[in-house]
Amino acid sequence: MLYIEQKKDAPSVKSWIALIIITLFVASNCLQPSNSIVITTDDPMAKQFYEANDQNLFWFSSNRNIKKAKEWIVQIDSTNKYGIVSDQLQIDQVRKVLSNKNWIENVEEEKTDQQLTVLILNFIKELQEGNIRFDYDEVNVSRDSSYIDQLLNANPKELVSKIVSRLDCKDQEYRILKNYLNDSITKRDTLKYKSVIRAMNYRKYISVNDQPEYIMVNIPEAVAYYYKDNSLKIEMRAVVGRKKSPTPTIASHINTIVTFPFWNVPRSIAVKEILPKVQKDEIYLEQNNLAVVNAKGIEVEESELDWLEYTEKNFPYFFRQSTGARNALGVLKFDFQNPYSIYLHSTNLQSAFQKDKRFLSHGCIRLEKPIDLATNLLHGILDVEELKTGKKDTESEKIELPQKVPVFIIYSLVSVEGNSVTFLPDVYGLIK
Repeated sequence: MLYIEQKKDAPSVKSWIALIIITLFVASNCLQPSNSIVITTDDPMAKQFYEANDQNLFWFSSNRNIKKAKEWIVQIDSTNKYGIVSDQLQIDQVRKVLSNKNWIENVEEEKTDQQLTVLILNFIKELQEGNIRFDYDEVNVSRDSSYIDQLLNANPKELVSKIVSRLDCKDQEYRILKNYLNDSITKRDTLKYKSVIRAMNYRKYISVNDQPEYIMVNIPEAVAYYYKDNSLKIEMRAVVGRKKSPTPTIASHINTIVTFPFWNVPRSIAVKEILPKVQKDEIYLEQNNLAVVNAKGIEVEESELDWLEYTEKNFPYFFRQSTGARNALGVLKFDFQNPYSIYLHSTNLQSAFQKDKRFLSHGCIRLEKPIDLATNLLHGILDVEELKTGKKDTESEKIELPQKVPVFIIYSLVSVEGNSVTFLPDVYGLIK
């Protein structure tokens, strides 16, 4: 029988296995990220940023990134005159830590890293989106992931000043307003400064939403604009809300155009304005093509009603104006989603467009050239002759647009024409 003698100094199989396990354990511990931190910020963008960065320190992970952080703070400070709102207390705290980075504890390092990220991400967001709020907005969508990607994957060799210049709004009106701000306005606590900043923010908002076709109505100017392919196609006068019944700011989409619309009189107008007139003279209803309807939209015989028993609080009916050229909405209504029952429409009162001050409506917007606008939105699919000759009780029709078109109803006290900047009165007294 053949025997193989095992050398005494050779490790056994078990020894080899034990050695491999120990080696793997040590190696795995060595591979654990040394910059892993506890996320304490409540800012949603910053949380997503650190998730994408594997919960690691970012700014304090290298001297190069610390240098970048200092550049960002300089840029944030230098651009605050353009109305970008940053937390100055946070900036001062971060700057203090960055100047004494060799003496800070790990906990403060983690906190400062997150403070920096919050400041910079929100700066990048406001740089591109602006800081404007509509009373109702269904156009704007979250772009947080884009801003996170812009910061996380920025070219380390690119100066922060170059990054800011590259990301800044490229809209022509915005650039004109920014130049005007640099050249003509020195004091910030003025109506002019606040008005220009607000106008710049509107241009950022519209630009970042990047719509090839849209309608814009500027309330203080009482003017409507239609843009297509970055070109102004139609400019027209408009009638907007009075100070007592102001037109709200809205960002929405026009989906439908209604020809020969009924006018369902809003409750406030019905009981405060029409009811008292009917109580004085019932002929008012016939003279203005108004019918009385119940909650289901069924007509009620007005001659059978005892009008004097009704008040603002107990009137149980509604008024509806029949279709036709004499309808308060004219022959066209442009529908878009909003909670205020606001829409664009034509009108049978053309004389209002000759006035310089056109703050006359209950909130809705009357257009000087509604047929031109509808023809463009519907790509020519519109019976213009029928609209011009429409009679009372002409059948109403809803026409779907080929694609929804954004409408921006803004409140800007600045108008830009060419390279000229014109300031408008603050009709509603909104700029504080």
